[in-house]
Amino acid sequence: MSLARLAALLADPTRAAFCTALLDGRAWTAGELARQAGVAPSTASEHLSRLIEGGLLAEERQGRHRYVRLAGPEVATLIEDLSAFTPPTGTPGRAPTGSPAPRSLRESTRLSAEARARTCYDHLAGRLGVTVGDAVLARGLVTEEDGPTLTAAGRAWLTDLGAELPPRAGRPGARPVVRTCLDWTERRNHLGGAFGALLCRTALDRSWVERIGSGRALRVTPDGERALRELLGVESLPV
Repeated sequence: MSLARLAALLADPTRAAFCTALLDGRAWTAGELARQAGVAPSTASEHLSRLIEGGLLAEERQGRHRYVRLAGPEVATLIEDLSAFTPPTGTPGRAPTGSPAPRSLRESTRLSAEARARTCYDHLAGRLGVTVGDAVLARGLVTEEDGPTLTAAGRAWLTDLGAELPPRAGRPGARPVVRTCLDWTERRNHLGGAFGALLCRTALDRSWVERIGSGRALRVTPDGERALRELLGVESLPV
C-alpha cells in the first residue's frame, strides 16, 4: 500500500475512531464500533470494508456475526505511534494528552483511567506501562544498548516466573522479542514486542491487573501491587 493511500484511510475521523477503539486488542462487531463512533451501522460497514481492504483490519465471521480486529501488532504500533504526534490537549497526567478535550464527566473519567493504565493492543501502556518499562530496564532484564534486547537475566527471570516467549519470537519475519513503543499519553517509551505482550498477558491471567468496564483502561489489584513490588521493585504505582 502506498503512503498516500494509507494516510487517506486514517484521515477520516470515523475510521480513525474505529482503529483507536480496536487498540484494546479485542474483536468488535460493526454495531459496537458504530455506537462507539456515533455513526449509522450502514456507514460503519462501508468504513470497515475500506479498512479491511487496506489491510489495517482483519475480519472474522461466526455465524451471522461479523467481527473485526486490528490486523496485527504492527498495525497497533502504527496507530499508537501516530497518536503520539497529535497536538497536545487537555491536562497532562490527567487525561491522554493527544486526545480531544473530554466532552463529559464520563469521558473525562475514562480518559484519566486510560492515562493511568491501559492496554496498547496486547501490552501495557499509560503510566503503568512506562513504570514497568523503567523497572525492567533498571533490573537489567532488558538493555537498550544497540537496540532493546532481552538479556540473559531477563530470560532467567521469565523462567522463574513460569512464562514462555513464543518459539518464533525474534526470528526473521516474526515479531521482535522486545521493541519500544512511544506512549501517546506519557510521551515516553513503554515496552512492546513479544516480551511486552507476555508481561501484559501474565498480568491479566494472574489478576495483577483487571479491566475497567469494556474499554482499554486497567486497574492494578492488591495482588498486582505485591507482585510488581516483589518481582520488579516497583514501589510507586500510578494513581
